[in-house]
Amino acid sequence: MLADAGDAFGQTVISGSLLLAVPVALIAGLVSFASPCVLPLVPAYVGYLGGMTGTSDRLGIQPAGTTLVRTAPARSRVLLGVALFVAGFTAVFVALAVLAGSLGGLLVEYQDPITRVLGVVVIVLGLGFLGLIPFLQNEKRVHLAPRAGLWGAPLLGVTFGLGWVPCIGPTLAAILTLSLDGGSAGRGALLAVAFCLGLGLPFLLVALFVDRSAGALGFLRRHRLAIMRFGGAMLVILGIALVTGVWGTWSSWLQGVLVGGDPFVPVV
Repeated sequence: MLADAGDAFGQTVISGSLLLAVPVALIAGLVSFASPCVLPLVPAYVGYLGGMTGTSDRLGIQPAGTTLVRTAPARSRVLLGVALFVAGFTAVFVALAVLAGSLGGLLVEYQDPITRVLGVVVIVLGLGFLGLIPFLQNEKRVHLAPRAGLWGAPLLGVTFGLGWVPCIGPTLAAILTLSLDGGSAGRGALLAVAFCLGLGLPFLLVALFVDRSAGALGFLRRHRLAIMRFGGAMLVILGIALVTGVWGTWSSWLQGVLVGGDPFVPVV
């Protein structure tokens, strides 16, 4: 029984569709971080989390006339708060992807037409990222600030995950589509974790290098439009691949390469 489970896990790991989808999910998370509804608020979020952890003086939010003092424990506490914040929104996105993957498993016989329809949705959302559909440029967010304290950091992350779903919807929709296409709750969870890694790692880096993060954030702001256009183009290409069935062809080719068979013969 354990051997069968191991074989199933091995097949999942070498699945062409998964190996293609994980990098897409990671890039989608990075693009979401650089989006206009997330990037401008990163310093505020990190500063607020620093205040929640009782270290606002070490984040440059000290009263006038005082000396800025940074110590290792303070930095580590801020980093912990940001990590808990990332864990909060990761829980939300993983739950959504698991649900999508589970639905994909239940609707496996209709998976092909559903994937093609959702591919059209991804194309439309990608065009929105490219600025070609004006009403998709609107930013809709839910604002809620939990009470101060380190325990409030994951609650703030959950709030971020729930409130920012409409805002980062295009990239998140692509990940949920890939989760549904996989037809597995486990694949959905893995793709969501990759997405959250792309979205959450920059938050952690800002907290870790708070002294030197202003330059990096400034660079991202200056090139925000280019990043958004890149993300939109990526979504359009992904949507076209899903609609035309090319995504499945790529997946089969990659899996054939990995298992040592003919890369031009689909692996079943």
